[in-house]
Amino acid sequence: MTFQHQLQFVIFCWLVGLVLSIVLYIFLKRLKFCNLNIINHFFCDIPPLVQISCSDTYFMKLLTSLVSGAVVPFPFMFIVITYIFILQAILKIPSTSGRKKAFSTCSSHLIVVCTYYGTLSTVYILPPRENSVNSNKGLSLLYILVTPLFNPLVYSLRNQDIRAAVIRSLKMLNWL
Repeated sequence: MTFQHQLQFVIFCWLVGLVLSIVLYIFLKRLKFCNLNIINHFFCDIPPLVQISCSDTYFMKLLTSLVSGAVVPFPFMFIVITYIFILQAILKIPSTSGRKKAFSTCSSHLIVVCTYYGTLSTVYILPPRENSVNSNKGLSLLYILVTPLFNPLVYSLRNQDIRAAVIRSLKMLNWL
């Protein structure tokens, strides 16, 4: 892939993100809010803001679902299609140990990706349910906190040296 293609992809992603954010902001700005200024969530996000609005929120909920439904599946499907090609390449590896090592690496990454996109889809694409504030807060924790914490943990523990150092540290603390 040439630098020109990379630059075009980056510019496209930034522009799509910017335009969609501006569109959502414009429609969110049109909502009327009562005196309630407490958002029952960990951060200021669109679904909790829509939930405390006093005006009709049907269009905003529909717009959020449509925008998310148009944006979220594409990177996920790209990753899945990429993994299909990776799987085909792995199956061509002659040694069993090589295939096992490659599957192990891919499966841990795929679990993190599925956790991330699964929770994103549940929070943003599916129609909101009544009394879904607490479940959405839990799901938001998964894609905002757990997934980024999972990644370094999964990949660093795959390294034999790091795994040995963690085991030594746990033994020194008498936790093992």
